[in-house]
Amino acid sequence: MFKGFKEFIAQGNVIDLAVAVVIGGAFTAIVNAVVSAIITPLVSLFFNADETGKIGIQATGIWGQTVTFPIGELISAIISFLAVALVVYFVFVAPMNRYKERQAARNPQVEEPTLPNEQELLVEIRDLLRKNNAG
Repeated sequence: MFKGFKEFIAQGNVIDLAVAVVIGGAFTAIVNAVVSAIITPLVSLFFNADETGKIGIQATGIWGQTVTFPIGELISAIISFLAVALVVYFVFVAPMNRYKERQAARNPQVEEPTLPNEQELLVEIRDLLRKNNAG
């Protein structure tokens, strides 16, 4: 029982996944700091963050009470998501892609000869068998 667990833990993909989760948690702190330090103040220049919860569609309920559907909170969540996505893309993803392209240009990979697929091998075996039977 422990042998199977030991083999499972020793697999590379489990360890890679664990490292990715830990790095992802640390990376979240960096992205949140960039958004709160740069993006949120920029958005605050145009919108008052305290007022977004009060923006929405109002309707009167069957008991006469006024109900507000807080569309402002939804808009704030969408803006926050887009801000985080923009920061992640332009600060991290785009520079990393450019770096990888430069590295690939410096070190062109030599193409390894591709092995024939299963169907090509079967056709070759068939042809060899026909040749041997005929001759």
